[in-house]
Amino acid sequence: MLTLLSRMSRDADLVAAVRAGNSDALGRLYEQHADMVFALAVRMTGSEADAEDVLQDVFVGLPEALRLYEERGTFGAWLKRVTARTALMRLRSQRRLREESLDAAGALAGESLPITDALTARAAIARLPDALRVVFVLKEVEGYAHTEIAALLGITAGASAARLFRAWQALLGGEVRR
Repeated sequence: MLTLLSRMSRDADLVAAVRAGNSDALGRLYEQHADMVFALAVRMTGSEADAEDVLQDVFVGLPEALRLYEERGTFGAWLKRVTARTALMRLRSQRRLREESLDAAGALAGESLPITDALTARAAIARLPDALRVVFVLKEVEGYAHTEIAALLGITAGASAARLFRAWQALLGGEVRR
C-alpha cells in the first residue's frame, strides 16, 4: 500500500514538473512507464515495430496530453487509456495488409490454434484481425468493461461483446469472421 501511495505521489510530482516544462521529469515518467506502454501497444497492434511507434507517439505527445489529465484515478491507468487510443489511431490509419507466412495465412483461414503456452497464445492473439484483437486485449488482458471499450472504439457494448466472442472462437479453433 505504501509503495502504491509513494508511486502515486512521485507520478503526481513528475506530472506537475512536466506541465511546467521540465524535460527531465518527462524522462523519468518514460523510465517508469515505458515498459507498460510498450507491452500494451504490442498486444493491441500485434507488432513490436508498431508498438515502438506508439510508445514514441505517446511520450512525444505527453506534455500536450497532460493538459487534459484531470488527475482522477492513477496516472498509470490514464496513461493506459492514452496508449490504447494512440494504438487504435495507428491501426485505423494503417489499414494495411499484413505480410503473413503461409502458416499464418492458414491459421487465419480457420485452422485450429492450439494454445499451449504464453508464446503460442501471444502469436495467436497477434494473428487476430485488428477489430477482434483490440477488443480481446482491452477486455481480457487489460480488464476494461464492454461499455469502456465501446466508448474507446465508437461502437456499442453489444458489438464489443460480439467481437470478444468471435475472438475467443478464433483462438479456440473456430473460423475467424471479421
